[in-house]
Amino acid sequence: MDRIRKLVWVAAAMAAIAAPAHAQDVANFYRGKQITLVIGYGPGGGYDIYARMLGRYMGAHIPGHPTIVPQNMPGAGSRSAANWLYRVAPQDGSVIATLGQATPTDQALSQPGVQFDARKFNWIGNLSVVNNILYVSAASGVSTFAEAKTKSLAIGATGASSPSVLYPQVSNNLLGSKFRIIAGYPGGGDINIAVERHELDGRGSDSWASIKATHADWLRDHTINILFQIGPRRETDLPNVPLWSELAANDDQRQILTLLSGDVAVGRPILTAPNVPAERVKALRQAFDDTVRDPQFIEAAKQAHMDMAPMGGEELQKTVAEIVSAPPHIVAMVKDAIAIKDVKKKEK
Repeated sequence: MDRIRKLVWVAAAMAAIAAPAHAQDVANFYRGKQITLVIGYGPGGGYDIYARMLGRYMGAHIPGHPTIVPQNMPGAGSRSAANWLYRVAPQDGSVIATLGQATPTDQALSQPGVQFDARKFNWIGNLSVVNNILYVSAASGVSTFAEAKTKSLAIGATGASSPSVLYPQVSNNLLGSKFRIIAGYPGGGDINIAVERHELDGRGSDSWASIKATHADWLRDHTINILFQIGPRRETDLPNVPLWSELAANDDQRQILTLLSGDVAVGRPILTAPNVPAERVKALRQAFDDTVRDPQFIEAAKQAHMDMAPMGGEELQKTVAEIVSAPPHIVAMVKDAIAIKDVKKKEK
């Protein structure tokens, strides 16, 4: 019995020593270094704004206190950045990224150009679990989805299978809308500018939190009309805007729209490359959690009118795995619903 007690004591002592050693190893790795924060979209959109806000504060919570340097890498609805992170980026925790919330769905649906396995990324956390919206300019004369079935509207989008294409395309195929999708904009900020210039009638997808942060004046002045919101439940401050899934005419349509609405849980994600040492992934996840609880970060986000509803890295990792592993018969129905029929590329 004494021998067993001694072994237990030795094991506990070794564990106590190992934990600080691991923390010290992480601090030694990051001390004096820069972490590149790759943003899979152009400047000025919701992903860019949220990522840069996090980058301002997260370095202080990582052992060794590295500097975080944002770098925009737009293209293909953030798929270019995803492929780079998976295939090219250092796998040591010196690069983190924010990608489109449809990244796991792109893989589940075998979208062209996917060169990654989203399950192998190390997901650090999600800044905001908040509904997406499809909006049109009030100048378009359309204020409800029913009216969008009777009038052709030019809707701006980014990559060919991004949510900004997917939402209007599926709405056309399943629900009878007449959206003309203009894809190829580098980021959401570019689409918003085109709407302001009346070059477009609306945008295929934006985060409700982002639109409140970037264009609170549009909401105040009723410059735009929100035709539907995408998510598991209506936002409390959008009680009269229908969920996308509520527009379904039958159970099959409802299943398709519900699955496609699952991207919302991925939200504004932060992740790093595959094969990063476990102790660094743990440290990055802890730093994310500490940052979103940091009073200075919370106040800065509040001043910028940014809604924060964070999700931790472990829960986000499980959510991504569930999306990628969707049942084949549901995937088949979704693929049929998203068949591209009328997407045009933005003229250069």
